[in-house]
Amino acid sequence: MKELLLKQKQVVFFIIAGGLSAVMEIGSFKIFSIYIPLVFADEYNYHGIYFPLSNIFSTACGIITNYFLSIWFVFVRGKHSKKKEFAYFMGVSFLSTILSLTFFQIFFSFIFIDHLDLGFFVVSQEMLSKISAILLVSVLNYTVKKNFIFNG
Repeated sequence: MKELLLKQKQVVFFIIAGGLSAVMEIGSFKIFSIYIPLVFADEYNYHGIYFPLSNIFSTACGIITNYFLSIWFVFVRGKHSKKKEFAYFMGVSFLSTILSLTFFQIFFSFIFIDHLDLGFFVVSQEMLSKISAILLVSVLNYTVKKNFIFNG
């Protein structure tokens, strides 16, 4: 088991960094989805788009957290200059954000029609959608970041 973990160290660190980034994104989404509607009433449903600002702001928090965790703990730098690396990372993150927002809308509108009652905890429809979108986009992020942005 120890050999497998050492061999897959980068994947393990990516999962940890991704988990911490997801906690930041989900936590900030929860906060934004509570407080933004107090100021912007259409946040619940802006022309068929659910929680647009909460999604954008929380995703930005997750991306920034993920960038710093990725360069500090996960990937080796040096394939590109710092400016190019940051630009590529942000470009991939922008595309990932679009995908994540799209998946969120699909999950919210068609998949998670109701909350999930676990007995001791209830997970709302928007949180189920957000978590699912993050998990789905994470696989793409790792592949692109590992193979195209940072040294393998």
